[in-house]
Amino acid sequence: MTMKDDMNHLLLKLLLTIQRLTGDIEGQDLVEYSLLVCLIALAAISGVRHVATAVTAIFSNVSTSLA
Repeated sequence: MTMKDDMNHLLLKLLLTIQRLTGDIEGQDLVEYSLLVCLIALAAISGVRHVATAVTAIFSNVSTSLA
């Protein structure tokens, strides 16, 4: 094989891979589930921050009352 044949073979493999991925419905589901997991994680992190702030305030009040 010549270098040109190798390049043509590589480009053909790349084209076939792109066609297979764009026609794959499971890939779309994976992206949707990934986005959903990211949104849930962001909501959980945000919620934990608010809870941590509230708990810190409560312990500060208790500590001040005991002192």
